[in-house]
Amino acid sequence: MTPSDRKAERSVNRPAGQAFAGQRIAVVGLGKAGLPAALRLREWGADVTAWDDKEAARDEAARAGLHVADPAVDFRFDALLLSPGIPHERPRAHAAATAARQAGTPILVDVEFLFRAVRAAGSGARFAGITGTNGKSTTTALLGHILARAGRPVAVGGNLGTAALSMPILPDDGAYVLEMSSYMLERIDRLRFNVAVMLNLTPDHLDRHGDMTGYAAAKARIFARQAGDDLAVLGDDDEWTRSVTPPAHTMRISGAHPCPGGAWFDGAALRDDAGIILDMREAPNLTGAHNAQNAAAAAVMALALGVPRAVLADAIRSYPGLPHRHELVGTIGGVRFINDSKATNADSTARALESHARVVWIAGGTGKEGGIEPLAPLFDRIAHAFLIGRDGPAFAATLAAHQVPHTLLTTLEEALPAAAAVAVAGDVVLLSPAAASWDQFTGFDQRGDRFRALVRAMEHT
Repeated sequence: MTPSDRKAERSVNRPAGQAFAGQRIAVVGLGKAGLPAALRLREWGADVTAWDDKEAARDEAARAGLHVADPAVDFRFDALLLSPGIPHERPRAHAAATAARQAGTPILVDVEFLFRAVRAAGSGARFAGITGTNGKSTTTALLGHILARAGRPVAVGGNLGTAALSMPILPDDGAYVLEMSSYMLERIDRLRFNVAVMLNLTPDHLDRHGDMTGYAAAKARIFARQAGDDLAVLGDDDEWTRSVTPPAHTMRISGAHPCPGGAWFDGAALRDDAGIILDMREAPNLTGAHNAQNAAAAAVMALALGVPRAVLADAIRSYPGLPHRHELVGTIGGVRFINDSKATNADSTARALESHARVVWIAGGTGKEGGIEPLAPLFDRIAHAFLIGRDGPAFAATLAAHQVPHTLLTTLEEALPAAAAVAVAGDVVLLSPAAASWDQFTGFDQRGDRFRALVRAMEHT
């Protein structure tokens, strides 16, 4: 058993005891994170009442031995753990959230309970939070990868991957690396991030937050409880992020220009005041200036968490990438097929388009406010666009106004072979939808999985 294996074993066996003994907690929303959260809170001593608006989820909770009842009927709880996707205010508050507000009861997220449990267990493990409109999943996974390569006990998740209350209690030298959505950040209370980053801010989720000011305020809560010895990292490539003023020591990062005192991409290498960290051409799964900024964030956070500088280059170089984030899924006849299904807004798609000189683009779905008009400066990179989904016609109208060749179809199954037919060697067939997937799929991951499967079927024909 290696030292890191022993650390991981210690982390799994370190108990939180009865961290929530005597507390009455309502858990509403029993999906992939909610049900494990309810069970873990019960394990840690809480008196849990579980609820979901879907009967099948309630039945599953009952089979697991949980008390199932609608907490809104008679709200007598010390806390409400409300699934991040369920609104507590806009666009329409859930009944349980309304009851909690009327009772003066805090509405919390699962990461808040993890933090309290870790501290109740006496662990000094560090907390690293990552937010931003785009790039947070890559930065979260990359920082976790760097820490693991350094031999540190680490748990990676939150809005990405493992749910917070499915994580172990880590030892003092461990680190929780947590992707934090704006929905989650609205519902933290005591949680303090030792290191935190806001990568960027562009319009998103405005139906939930009211306007851009509300969205930015929710995101900025990642820094809310930081103190002077903590580290706040800010992207320096957009006005909204530049305008944030955290209370902690602040470092800035950029994929476009020098940031003395922080880290930046000079067009070839990632560097900081001490010199070159890595030639980014050696990191094939982190292409583009946007990924260089993600790497800059992960690097400065890792250094703040005590990772030796000598570890950084190899760790960044060996990063394996994430599914659905600019993922190369196949090459056929010299044409690369890239799954960027996670690009659910125009800003994220812009980062993919900037990475290639000529693309055959597959886009469409449930578009966001502003559609694809912000991508106009990059339209000259599009050899042909194939548009699908609910807002395909709206995207087609934008492209027509800019005289971009395009074809309006319906499904991904139609679009992929059509795109492959017009692509020539050296082209990239890019699924980067600039839209959410709810009109045709259960999520961006199902959309990306379908694209990958279709490409692999083409490889074998």
